[in-house]
Amino acid sequence: MELLKVEHIEKYYGNKSSLTKAVDDISFSVDEGEFVAIMGASGSGKTTLLNCISTIDRVTSGHIYLDNEDVTKLKGKALNRFRREKLGFIFQDFNLLDTLTGYENISLALSIQKKSISAMDGVIKDIAAKLGIGEILNKYPYQMSGGEKQRVACARAIVTEPKLILADEPTGALDSKSSKMLLERFSYLNKELGATIMMVTHDSFSASYARRVIFLKDGKNFSEIIRGNKSRKQFFDEIINVVTLLGGDVSDAL
Repeated sequence: MELLKVEHIEKYYGNKSSLTKAVDDISFSVDEGEFVAIMGASGSGKTTLLNCISTIDRVTSGHIYLDNEDVTKLKGKALNRFRREKLGFIFQDFNLLDTLTGYENISLALSIQKKSISAMDGVIKDIAAKLGIGEILNKYPYQMSGGEKQRVACARAIVTEPKLILADEPTGALDSKSSKMLLERFSYLNKELGATIMMVTHDSFSASYARRVIFLKDGKNFSEIIRGNKSRKQFFDEIINVVTLLGGDVSDAL
């Protein structure tokens, strides 16, 4: 079942004397329960695309539909409701509140939805157990490792059961061990809990955990590959081949 539909979107920055087209007529769709990675070199438009889908930025033209709702037309309270109820965000720099414990950071998302304290507790502990962070819920961010912070951020993103989880370079600030652990949790969320995930990344290793990779070049669709029955190693090798065609820095991807 189609969850997200991106239809001929374009995004311009600047004015007539200095106009930059960051996204150039991009179209694709994502089915419910998919795990899709968006790849491209720096300046390819991948972060701008994610910002448009997340409603952080507005498209210049085209339409984006999520759960049959045209998000490009939403404003005010309707836009706030959409963000609150339909989207989950995972950022490279965690964006946790330093004065709150892990538990309180996760509960914040539920508080905004006006969930009762009793209802929150069971949900938070269940998600924490699935992400392997049950023992750090009472710690503050400064007491956590980078990987633990990112898993708390991940719990905060999914605890409200959003329609779509958007991850912007989620492993960018992590070491290789923490990155692998987080990506394995992403796979678990996708396969076992049916979470729909869209992840922007420049890293081929991270992208190899997805089930489909969409490549962008100069703000346009360049190519896409599907993992299917391939092993993750085979899929990684295929991703590297496309990155090479893109003209990206393969040494960064290895």
